[in-house]
Amino acid sequence: MEAHEELLAWAISQGVKLTGIAPKRIPGRGIGLIATRAIKPEEVVLEVPTSCLRSIDTVRKPIIRHLPKSISVHGLLAADLALDASSKYAVWNAICPSPEEFNSMPLVWPKELRALLPLAARNLLTKQEAKFVRDWAAVSVAFPQQLDEARYKYAWMLVNTRTFYYVNPKLKRRNKDDHMCLQPVADLFNHADEGCNVAFDHEGFAIKTTRAYARDEEVKICYGRHSGDFLLVEYGFVMDDNRWDEFLLDDVLLPRLSARQKERLEEVGFLGKYVLDRETVCYRTQVAIRLLCCGVREWKRFADGIDDGERSQKGVDQLILDLLREQKRNAEKTISEVEALTVRDQLQREVLIKRWRQIQDLVDANIVRLQQNHN
Repeated sequence: MEAHEELLAWAISQGVKLTGIAPKRIPGRGIGLIATRAIKPEEVVLEVPTSCLRSIDTVRKPIIRHLPKSISVHGLLAADLALDASSKYAVWNAICPSPEEFNSMPLVWPKELRALLPLAARNLLTKQEAKFVRDWAAVSVAFPQQLDEARYKYAWMLVNTRTFYYVNPKLKRRNKDDHMCLQPVADLFNHADEGCNVAFDHEGFAIKTTRAYARDEEVKICYGRHSGDFLLVEYGFVMDDNRWDEFLLDDVLLPRLSARQKERLEEVGFLGKYVLDRETVCYRTQVAIRLLCCGVREWKRFADGIDDGERSQKGVDQLILDLLREQKRNAEKTISEVEALTVRDQLQREVLIKRWRQIQDLVDANIVRLQQNHN
């Protein structure tokens, strides 16, 4: 019997209910949940009772006593996983990704590769690493003999990639970042930009379809409306097609602004976070660019919502085109730099190149759109 089949038998014995789906190994993609028959919209395909969850309520008391109250739930769950030598969750643990399967996460990449991440990914990674460092600092002091950093980091990444949003009375008092739990079988759902609905109450979780599925089709959930940079840093993958993808233009826009222009944008709350998605640039970008091609009074009227900006839009679009062309050149240069690097794990380099090519596609789509608008 394969590990996922043993998990299924164990989960059912614990009260987990699957309807029309079953775990199956997918070549090249690990384990997913596959429709065993035709499934209709609004069908509940998975129910996981609260008694099966691993949450702040299930962390063993000796671990809680040794750790500061300020430690995150993420850090607490990771410590519980890393220190667990019992057989209670052995069947569940057996289907978890191996440490090597986390090599695609930038958290474990060499610094020369991390330096070539897109800006948004670098920013996310900085925050993620700070969280890990805080958690490890607390855990390493509490359990200096029982744990090393590599083992704890593996458990920490398991929690990072496999938890679900969850609130109970104890968690309600904590920060929103602490609202999480682990649940068996449900953590086998892969991500899609549109997927099943995930809901919970005091009895447990229920996953309900939002569309029909054919037999043998993979059933997925949506981890959230996330960009490729977010998915790469938080989960270690990028999607072939992501309707929610976006990219930061700060690297090409901010250097064009003078110190005084940056001050003006700061004063009105529009400095930085200039986003490009599949269809357009964000309003923040429109505001910033008008400082480069409009007088201050006209710019202020637009920023305040008094002027619709139609009179200056052609000049703005031309500047956006210039920025996008510069960004395209930067992406091409970065891809060349990544290709020239010697790294031990080629997958890391491949996933980073794939991300930069996605960014090129976003840029190209917007260049075409702007050119067509003015032809």
